[in-house]
Amino acid sequence: MRVIRALWGSTHPGPTLVVTALSLALGLAAGLEPWRLVLLVVAVFSGQVSVGLSNDAIDAARDEAVGRRDKPIAAGVVSAGGALGVAVGAVVVALVLSAPLGAGMLAAHAVALAAAWAYNAGLKATPFSIVPFVLSFGLFPSFATLSLPGGAPAPAWAGIAGAALGAAVHLTNVLPDLDDDRATGIRGLPHRLGARVSAVVAAAGVVVGALSVLVGSSAGELGDVPVVGWIFFAAAAATAAATGVRVLVRPPDRTVFRLVMLAALLLAAQLVATGGALTA
Repeated sequence: MRVIRALWGSTHPGPTLVVTALSLALGLAAGLEPWRLVLLVVAVFSGQVSVGLSNDAIDAARDEAVGRRDKPIAAGVVSAGGALGVAVGAVVVALVLSAPLGAGMLAAHAVALAAAWAYNAGLKATPFSIVPFVLSFGLFPSFATLSLPGGAPAPAWAGIAGAALGAAVHLTNVLPDLDDDRATGIRGLPHRLGARVSAVVAAAGVVVGALSVLVGSSAGELGDVPVVGWIFFAAAAATAAATGVRVLVRPPDRTVFRLVMLAALLLAAQLVATGGALTA
């Protein structure tokens, strides 16, 4: 049980569960029938487990060098090789479960997972560290629409919203670790921009995502947006403002990342509550 808890702790449980919840919300918004919805959610969960585990397994030596005893692999509770083996198994499960949902879903999920693993394997240390997040999150809304019979990619506005949120997730996720990362040779885009600039750009990304959902889900007719749509938009905008203000008045911490993840959940909830036209 200790090893199982350690493996779960190495999956980055918070983001894993949030992204899984997003897949559920998008599947509901797309009107997936129950068996397709279950396959989608479990496939996304398995994929996120693989991404989180591979991240900590690949970073084990760096985490140990900076004394990250909160990381189970760096603390020696579970081996990096063992975690990487489970990560490979999880990515296989994710792709196997994606296959019955159609070739489009399988291809999109494979590309997104390949981008995430590429980030873990080395892109995180380059100025292009943001690219896997923009690509993966930009594809994410299409997971639901491609899982429909005869599925097609999600509308452009949904992809824009996903990509903008992906950028915000990346720019805020690494903020508390900037110094540790620099000490171990990691200099991705947020490290080059600095904490405050990264947080401001992330807040702008949240606003772009919120506007994309608001305009796109109403087919451009803002007068037709129901009250609940404006409430969710206002909540997401307030979250973006809080993200920017937080990093201006306090040292960067996990709170700014949690605010961005909250914004993602708000936008997904808006799609479900307003009957957002993912399949239009």
